[in-house]
Amino acid sequence: MLRPVALCRIVDDLVPDEPKPTPSFFTVGVRVEDMQTGIQLYTLRELDASLPEQLSAVGETSLDGVEFAGVPSGDGLQEALAATGLTMAGAHVQAEEIEHDPEAVADACRALDCVTVIVPYLDESHFVDREAVIETAERLETLAELLDEHDCRLLYHNHDHEFVTPTDTDAATAFDLLVEETDESVGFELDLGWAEAAGQDPVDLLDQYSDRIPLVHLKDVTADGEPTDLGDGVLDIPGCVDAAREAGVEWVLFEHDHPEDPLASLATADAVLQDPHRAR
Repeated sequence: MLRPVALCRIVDDLVPDEPKPTPSFFTVGVRVEDMQTGIQLYTLRELDASLPEQLSAVGETSLDGVEFAGVPSGDGLQEALAATGLTMAGAHVQAEEIEHDPEAVADACRALDCVTVIVPYLDESHFVDREAVIETAERLETLAELLDEHDCRLLYHNHDHEFVTPTDTDAATAFDLLVEETDESVGFELDLGWAEAAGQDPVDLLDQYSDRIPLVHLKDVTADGEPTDLGDGVLDIPGCVDAAREAGVEWVLFEHDHPEDPLASLATADAVLQDPHRAR
């Protein structure tokens, strides 16, 4: 006679194991109160200041961190981040540079306690039709795999041209098709201003793709789609920040492509991000 324990073991052997959930950088949300604020350092590129000096200027605000424009390099960055209390949210790195040496890109980011690498731009030719979007999706997945081997994750940052309707497809936009054609190894840094400029509703996008968007760019734009200081454009800043918080976004990052006075734009962004509803 089989003992009860042995019988249980036989039954257990007959029941197939449930598949273990696949770890994802993008399905693990953060507590909404943990959403952090920062700035893409491209905004400050025209300052006559070294990168550590730029970090020092950001450190004088209430912002939590910075996003680098390019692979972080140079002396004193780790010390400057520590001195200012800032965290590195990510780095914008061209696809070709990741393809050339993913290990070097990952090592530079992880040296500053960051695992997020963002492809900042792919031109319009990558989104004109279904074939182009699928090729783009495959390329991004390959980049994600290269970085994953070095313990980093990949995001893609949109402009406005990703929201065209690609030919030979019934997808609403190329962006929708790109999300559909990429697996969860690829995340997105949704640029809210460029989405607004393309005639999209950023709040709807945050709601629809919340499990794929750990970072957002908070860029304000004019009615003509030109970047402007936070609060001077048509973006629903309070609505976007609230939607980002609800979606579990990790970082809301201010960016201004062409500020007349970068430090003044930084100060304005700091004030708005401390109380987004004052921008209504």
